[in-house]
Order: sequence, then structure tokens, then C-alpha cells
Amino acid sequence: MKPPSRNPIFFRKPSVIKKIAVVLSLPIFLFSSVAFAAPVESKPIRIGWVFAMANAPALIADKKGFFAAEGLKVELKSFGDGPVVQQALSAGELDIAYIGAPPVFQWYARGLNSRILAKVNYGQAALITNANSPIHSAADLRGKKLAGVAKGSGMDVLLRGYVIKELARLEPDSDVNVVSMPVGNMNAALERGLVDAAFTWEPFVSDALLRGGTRVVVDINQKIPSYPWYVVMAVPRTLAERPEDVVKVLRAHRRAIAFLHDHVEESNRIIAEAFQIAPIKTADGKVIEPTSVVQEARKRLGWSDRVETADLKFIQRLMDYSYALGYLNKQLRAAEVVDLSWQERAIKPAARR
Repeated sequence: MKPPSRNPIFFRKPSVIKKIAVVLSLPIFLFSSVAFAAPVESKPIRIGWVFAMANAPALIADKKGFFAAEGLKVELKSFGDGPVVQQALSAGELDIAYIGAPPVFQWYARGLNSRILAKVNYGQAALITNANSPIHSAADLRGKKLAGVAKGSGMDVLLRGYVIKELARLEPDSDVNVVSMPVGNMNAALERGLVDAAFTWEPFVSDALLRGGTRVVVDINQKIPSYPWYVVMAVPRTLAERPEDVVKVLRAHRRAIAFLHDHVEESNRIIAEAFQIAPIKTADGKVIEPTSVVQEARKRLGWSDRVETADLKFIQRLMDYSYALGYLNKQLRAAEVVDLSWQERAIKPAARR
């Protein structure tokens, strides 16, 4: 059998072969060029927040487009409490969180090396009781049944460490019967006489007061003026891999707090809608609008982004309470967990794009 004849066009004209090779490679080249030229979509930054009125800056920054104005694509997800947020952080499901300081340092002691970057709010909590109750001070809680939240949570640290032990000079596990329940159930439990008092926060305090028949025994913000509660924190991976995005989040956070101060009526409407605050009908038939509940809450609650020296001292008190209560396995210093350099970077003007 004769070998197949060679086509003289291909073998006598090497230049033709080169041209065909170039033509055949064009689709691949063009495809590669398009792939490299296409803009790379930035990964969304995942922000978790405890669903509480005090964390309104997270909500405002999203609703008013402050995150987007910084060029950020944000996935904002609300959670019922701090421990659940910390579980999501430790599982790698979140990058940044709006959360109480105690869960941050409690998990820091367990190895989740996160950092507190900025403040979110001050105030929010109060000890309330019925108007005709014999409880007129924290010391009167002896032998009483008190509604609180989950043991070991941030609010529980404040209740047991400050209100019961320091203010009332009582022992939380023997002198007072602390009953854990969802905060949304506390007002009804108090009204029905299932508990003698409740340690709750806004807007539940304002809701109870505006309905009538309830009074404040201890306003924590009067006892410890402007005490910090919720903070902005981030996990080490986010701080190392996305530092510029962290700064942008903090800038949007600052803008949201400024909006809360400068646009009170509009921000009250946004908060009332987001938290589904219902109108209140009083015993005399008067109807109180949801925005009035938010305005009442502002008497015990405010917002600020800067961590001050007094804030560090308060966080240290919470750490000391947590250790004394057995919630921490070792003593910590606030300076280990709080990194003030990030808030300073956020204050500086953004570089022009």
C-alpha cells in the first residue's frame, strides 16, 4: 500500500501553515482576552447583627445606601442573640458583626481571636416592675422572681455582675430567682404576675412604660452614663485579607450614626418599620404611634462610633464580671480585644478614586 500522498499546498508553503495556526488559535485567544478583561466582581462582605434597636446603625447603613456608597457589596443578616452570631463567625459564615462586647471577649478566651473595632451605641437596658410593686431598688430583688435572658449572654453578665452583685449586693444564684425567657415575652410575664420584675431593653422598656402600669426601677444609663453596649467587631481573616473593606464598613457606620442624629424623624420611621413596632393602645383608649415608641426609647439609648477611655474601663468591668461568674476561664484585659487603630483609619478622609 502506497502512503497517502502529501498535499503540496501544505508542505510547500510553510507560511500558509502558520496563517492557519493563527486563525485556529483566535477563538481561544479572544476568549482568554474577554475573561481577563472582564471586571472581577468583589466578594460581598458578610455582616451579622443582633436584631436589636441599639444596632440600628447597621440597618440605617444598609437602607440609606451608605455601604453601597463606599463601593461595598454587603450581605446583612440578623440574628436573635450574640452567642448565635459568634457561632456563625466561628464557622466562617460571617466577616464582621454588630454584637455585644461580652460574646466577643468570651469567644476570644476560647481561641476566636477577633477584635472590637468601634462602638455602636450607649445605653438601652433597664430593670422594670409593675407600678404597685414593692420593688423600689435593686436590693429589693431578694427572694423575687426576675425575668432575664439566657445565662452567659451579654445582658446576663450585666444583670448578674452589675445589677445583682454590685448594685444590690446579692448573690444571683441564691438570693434572686432569675428566670430565662425571650425578651419579647417579658412584658406579658410581668403584666400577668408570672415574674416580679424584668431586666429588659429597648424598645421593650418604652413599650411597657407607654402602655402604663409599669415603672423603671434602675435605668442602667443613669447609673453608668453612656455605657457602651453593642460594638463592631471582625474576625482575624477579614482584618488580614480585606483591611480596606473593613475601613469602608466603619465609614458607612459613622455616616449611619450621623444620620440617626441629624434625621431623627426619618430614622425613627425606618426603625419602627424594621422592628415592626405596633401602635400602642392605652387603657384610656389613646393610640400611641410606633415612631413615638422609638422616640421614647431615645431617652435611654443613643449612638456613637468612638470607643473612649471610659468605654474601655466599662468593657474591663464586664470582663471582670464574666470571670467572677465563671463565664471566662481566664482573666483578660480590654486592650487585648479592642483595637482603636481601625476607628482612627475610618475618621481619615477617604482617598479619591
